[in-house]
Amino acid sequence: MKNFGWLFVLLISSSIVQAQFPGPGSAGGNRQGGGQQMNIGHFYGRIIDKTTNKGLDAASVQLIQNKFDTVSKKRIDAVIGGMLTSRNGDFSLENLPVFGQYKLVITAIGYKRIEQKIAFDIKMGPGVDRSQLLSAVDKDLGNIKMEQDATMLQDVTVTGTKPMIQMGVDRKIFNVEKSITAAGGTAIDVMRNVPSINVDIDGNVSLRNAAPQIFVDGRPTTLSMDQIPADAIQSIEIITNPSAKYDASGGQSGILNIILKKNRKAGYNGSVRAGVDSRARFNGGGDVNVRQGKINVFANAMYNQRKSKGWGETDRTSIIDGQEAYTTQYNKSVFNGAFAFGRFGLDYFIDNRNTISISQSIVNGDFKPDNRTNTIIDTATGGLETQYRNTLGKNNFRNYGTQLSFKHMFARAGEEWTADVNINQSRNTNYNDIRYRSFYDLDQTNPKFGEQLQSIDGGGENKFFIAQTDYIKPVNENIKWEAGLRAQVRNFESFQYTYINGTFNALQSNNFKYTDHVYAGYMTFSQKIKDSFSYQVGLRAESSGYEGEQIDKGTYTNDFPISLFPSVFLNRTLRHKQDLQLNYTRRINRPNFFQLMPNTDFSDPLNYQTGNPNLKPEFTHSLELSYQKTYGKKSNTFLATLFGKYTTNLIARYQNWGKLGQSIDSAYVSTYVNASTAYASGLELIFRNTLTKWWDVTTSTNVYYSKINGSNVIAGLENERTSWSAKMNHNFKFNKGWSVQISGEYQGKSALPVSTSNSGDGGGGGRGGGGGMRGGFGGGQPTTTQGYINANYGVDMGLRKDIAIKKNTATISVNWSDIFRTRRYFVHSEATGFVQDDWRRRDPQIVRVNFSYRFGKFDVALFKRKNMRGDAEGMQNGMQGIQQ
Repeated sequence: MKNFGWLFVLLISSSIVQAQFPGPGSAGGNRQGGGQQMNIGHFYGRIIDKTTNKGLDAASVQLIQNKFDTVSKKRIDAVIGGMLTSRNGDFSLENLPVFGQYKLVITAIGYKRIEQKIAFDIKMGPGVDRSQLLSAVDKDLGNIKMEQDATMLQDVTVTGTKPMIQMGVDRKIFNVEKSITAAGGTAIDVMRNVPSINVDIDGNVSLRNAAPQIFVDGRPTTLSMDQIPADAIQSIEIITNPSAKYDASGGQSGILNIILKKNRKAGYNGSVRAGVDSRARFNGGGDVNVRQGKINVFANAMYNQRKSKGWGETDRTSIIDGQEAYTTQYNKSVFNGAFAFGRFGLDYFIDNRNTISISQSIVNGDFKPDNRTNTIIDTATGGLETQYRNTLGKNNFRNYGTQLSFKHMFARAGEEWTADVNINQSRNTNYNDIRYRSFYDLDQTNPKFGEQLQSIDGGGENKFFIAQTDYIKPVNENIKWEAGLRAQVRNFESFQYTYINGTFNALQSNNFKYTDHVYAGYMTFSQKIKDSFSYQVGLRAESSGYEGEQIDKGTYTNDFPISLFPSVFLNRTLRHKQDLQLNYTRRINRPNFFQLMPNTDFSDPLNYQTGNPNLKPEFTHSLELSYQKTYGKKSNTFLATLFGKYTTNLIARYQNWGKLGQSIDSAYVSTYVNASTAYASGLELIFRNTLTKWWDVTTSTNVYYSKINGSNVIAGLENERTSWSAKMNHNFKFNKGWSVQISGEYQGKSALPVSTSNSGDGGGGGRGGGGGMRGGFGGGQPTTTQGYINANYGVDMGLRKDIAIKKNTATISVNWSDIFRTRRYFVHSEATGFVQDDWRRRDPQIVRVNFSYRFGKFDVALFKRKNMRGDAEGMQNGMQGIQQ
């Protein structure tokens, strides 16, 4: 009875204690139901550095109590309170039960973990006054000193080893830092080593025989692959069948998401690098990251010279006016120039749960193509004509990308809201002088007419605005909702003014403006049932439209009502480290700017090209079944994916005999059409094996079947083919920092890739507007409905040496691309009245030497606001414990 009397005194005193120690900083909360009036205890103190006696900011403090669990019927350790220390190291844990034993756990990055038992010293019995009771439940733990852990600090400063390929739930992640052969190059060099990806001679990328959507840091971009330096890339994410959460654009293909480097480690770190290749092309750059207090600042810059060379030959047999004509075209191109890439930004950590970020990228390039073409035309009647066609040009492009984002993390674990705005704009100008002359003889001594000068003044602008917000709401640890809204508006403008011998030619000139918009919203629901099965269902709604105006020639508009894009993902975890996934999505591919623009490109007489303003979007149903197995002591991985696609209104290239623009002349012209249907299916296999501690191998192969039915365009128009490709990447690590990479790829005879809305030529030649860099190599893209690519292969090799300089690292690498000079691009295409074969080669057997130096200092005194992913595991677990 005496003890109950003292408890009554405690209860009366609780109101006074609460007034003295209010609860805004409380993390434990009142969780005792009817007994919540007993939670009046208060522990507080300060965490300091043992050496400097300075308070430690953002140290994790957890209070654990051993309690009886009514579910498991066992006693378990439960986190009943916790927080991150303030700037001066203070912590305060309030509203705690006054009876029982506790364990205080303190962790901080770079310090040794502290665990100590604590309790409230409540003494019952006569002689204990009220002030003693208040002191007992209000306990100061004093200054708790943490000792720096030298071993832990050393582990943090050493760069971790990541596998070249990581398998995610809905994506594959390729870590660029493992690619020695891409050092000093561009994103194109990176893509050559990525499983499932094929790269042609012009740097066009295809994923499962379709051109993918290109994202940078999770958002669409106007940059092309060769405008992004390899050394600025952290990783490549391959999303083959995106869920309803992602943009529904892309048609038959998926998404390649390029993640740029940005480091949030405390203190400062960075690198500088430089390289030169066998063509005396220089590349250099560097990056730096500084984090202190609430601010993380980052910047990187690159400069790359471009001195590309290309050769090619085209042989065509055609029937014109009932007569056969044989045409042979020889092409030699030199492409000189340089581009600079810069990116900078900052993250501002408002508090533990709110972060705002802003970044800016700037890309600028100048290029001078020199294209020399000789053509021989021989008709069945004996007529002979030769022609030289020399093109000198000067192209410039500029690109600016701005991203502003905000992230709020709720108290509940996993609940978050994000909002961001992306503005990307580019401007392109190009000027080309084309001098040509025809002769009646092979020696070009008997001219048919005098030299002609065709001058093309072109350019344009591309503005891309995206606003997006996403919300994630976990119902419990097994159920989660996600929802979001997105608005996208793009504005294009292109002009091309042509002059013949100084006289303006209106028929070959063009000025075009184009605007499109996409408004979308999505919702997904996911649930985990037990530990072996989970699913996600989603629905995305998109409304879109476009307006185009060809100045003084016509206007083009089209609006598309709301379309629904469902997605279903089923995951089953089997025994012995096996996983099975089945997913279905519906996607759309809208025609892009250059596919719609009804303007004829006259820059290559064997490859006239024009757009089609009457194109409709294509819709694709995708079904994918994946099996993943982790096996062996070294966690080897096997991934098999069986996929199938069915597309209506496929946007495909088609070549036929027709008028050249608005002139009276006719020729074979490439354009775009909607083929009625297309089928595609395939099997993809990826193996990642660690053979020894110094040798790992990644092998991938893809067997692909496709059929395009274009009978709606012309009777009997079909393209059906089965093809396959394979890649192998060997990585060897030796003692004293030596490593070697050997990678090879083989592409069997295959159908030509289909297009997507991100796969336009980017304004090469005289088309303007897109800022492409690959112009000047001749040989327009063949038609997807009427051709195939012959087999080709290539091998690359790289050697790397890491040198420790105190606590930093210097690296010297040498890479050799196309070492057997085998990358030749052979294409066969045909249409009614002509058959054409051509081959091209570009930049074979290039040797590049690169040097880089990585520096940095890990300083725990600079560590602030530990709420970012990838930070201290102990602290992260502490926060999760608080939220439970």
